Amino acid sequence: MRTRTLWVPTLLATGLVLAACGGPAEESSEDDRPAIEVADPVVVTYDGGLYVLDGNTLEVKQDIPLEGFNRINAAGDGQHVLVSTSTGFRVLDATAAALSEDEFAAAEPGHVVDHAGTTVLFADGSGEVTLFDPQDLGDGLPEAETYTTAEPHHGVAVELANGELVVTLGNEETRSGALVLDAERNEIARSEECPGVHGESAAANETIVLGCENGVLVYRDGAFTKIASADEYGRTGNTRGHEDSPYVLGDYKVDPEAELERPERISIINTETAEMTLLDLGTSYSFRSLARGPQGEGLVLGTDGALHVIDMAGAAVTQSIPVVGAWEEPIEWQEARPTVFVRGGTVYVTEPATSKIFAVDLASGTVAAEAELPSPANELTGV
Repeated sequence: MRTRTLWVPTLLATGLVLAACGGPAEESSEDDRPAIEVADPVVVTYDGGLYVLDGNTLEVKQDIPLEGFNRINAAGDGQHVLVSTSTGFRVLDATAAALSEDEFAAAEPGHVVDHAGTTVLFADGSGEVTLFDPQDLGDGLPEAETYTTAEPHHGVAVELANGELVVTLGNEETRSGALVLDAERNEIARSEECPGVHGESAAANETIVLGCENGVLVYRDGAFTKIASADEYGRTGNTRGHEDSPYVLGDYKVDPEAELERPERISIINTETAEMTLLDLGTSYSFRSLARGPQGEGLVLGTDGALHVIDMAGAAVTQSIPVVGAWEEPIEWQEARPTVFVRGGTVYVTEPATSKIFAVDLASGTVAAEAELPSPANELTGV
C-alpha cells in the first residue's frame, strides 16, 4: 500500500504517556525557552529527559524534561534529531536545543534510516513506512510518502538513490527476509532466506546489508545474495556500514537459548566477495558498542573499557584506546550501558557508571575532552 500525504503537526498534551513508562509525561515547550545556538550538538537521553550538549566542550546547554524510555536518531539534515516516544517520532532542533510539538505519529516507533537524502521511519506496530526529505524539517512536518507492509513487525526500510525501497518481511511472530520495490512501488526482488532479519547498513556502491540469524542478506544491483554464517545459528543482528567501504561490521552470536549472550567475536562482511570473517576481540561488547570511523575503520567499545580500532580489510585490531572503566552489559536492553557515536574524527563515549561522557580524538588516540553529566546517559547521537 502506498500513499502520498502532507503531514500536519500533532499537538501533544502534557498528559501523554511515553514509551516504557506508565506515568504521565512532563515536558517543556520550546516556546518558553530562551533562544540558543549549540555548536556541533550532541544529544543524550537520561531517565527523565534529554540533554543537548556542546559537542566541543561537552557542556550541557539544555536539559529537556521528557519522561519515559525515549530513543534518539539523527534526522539526516545536520540540524534535527528524531525522538521516539510511545506515540511517534518527535522533532528536536538540536542546534537550537528545542523540542518541537511536531510529531510523525507511529504505532511503536522503531528504526530510523537516513540514506541518499531520504529519511525513512518504520512503525513496528502498524508496519507503516514513512519517507521524507530531512532538509524540509523545521517549519512543521514535511511532505511525506507512506507505504504499509503486509503485516506489522519489528522491521526496517531504506530508500536507495534510484528510488528503490528495501523493506523487511515479517509479522509479530517471525521475520523471514526482505523485498524491494521500484520507484513506482512495484515489487522487483524478494528473498526469504534471512530468518530473524534485523537492522540494515549501507556499504559502498549502494549495497544494503541486513542481519540474519544465519548470516546476512545483501542487496545490490537488483539482486539479493545470502552470506551464510560459519555456525548453523550465527546471528548478526546489528551492523555498521560506511558508504565508501565494501566492508560491514557486525556483531556475532551463537546461542539461541541465551537470556543474554556476551559475544567476544565480531563479524566482518566483505560485500564484494560475499564472505564473512570472524574476529575475536578478547572482550565482549554490546549492540551500542559498534561504530565506524571516518576512513571506514571498525570501532568497537569493549567491556574492558577500551575502544578497539579495526582494520576491516585485514580483519585485525590495530589500536586499543582506554576510555572508560570495565563494565558488564545489563540483561535488559533498555538499561543504560556505555555507548558510542562518531562524528568526523571524534568518537563520543558515555559511561553511565560515573555519569561521564568522553570525546576521543581518533587520530591521536587520546581523550580530548570529558564532562560529568547531572544524570547518567543512556542513548547517544548527534547531528
